[in-house]
Amino acid sequence: MTEDVLSDAEKRMRSSIEALKRDLANIRTGRASTGLVEHLPIDYYGTSTPLNQLASVTAPEARLLVISPWDKGSIGAIEKAIQKSDLNLNPSNDGKVVRIPVPPLTEERRKEMVKLVRHRVEEDRIAIRNIRRDAVHDIRELETEKMVGEDDSKRAQEKLQGITDRLIKQAEEIGAQKEQEILTV
Repeated sequence: MTEDVLSDAEKRMRSSIEALKRDLANIRTGRASTGLVEHLPIDYYGTSTPLNQLASVTAPEARLLVISPWDKGSIGAIEKAIQKSDLNLNPSNDGKVVRIPVPPLTEERRKEMVKLVRHRVEEDRIAIRNIRRDAVHDIRELETEKMVGEDDSKRAQEKLQGITDRLIKQAEEIGAQKEQEILTV
């Protein structure tokens, strides 16, 4: 019984970590990364579609992204979506591909990005702690309903705390790694 609660909680916490990784991949560093624009929503014939479903995105150089749409008619929509995004990028196209030069970040912008990373990591920590709170509630409910003993309940809560601590530490490491990436000139 408690094992089910623990495995479910751990699975939900891991998916929270994965969401954090995806979030941080979209935060711009000084280098060109396909993760910056891959999931950008494009208005494709009235439907919001992620860019990676409309085109291939490559980073042939450290400061350049190249988007090759499969349907050449979508180039205008792709360019417009990139301009409207909060990435501060200026795309250009030659009718076949969209080129996006990635300018180096200013010191001020780097500090803003680091703050954003810290904020996202804190949100993830909160999400993990909320999952822990729900799992503790479930374990206590099992104890109240006499489905598990008091000792089993305590052991399960200690295990849960260990899982929580480990995954919060992992989230902090991911954040620190991204901060380092941003601050590297």
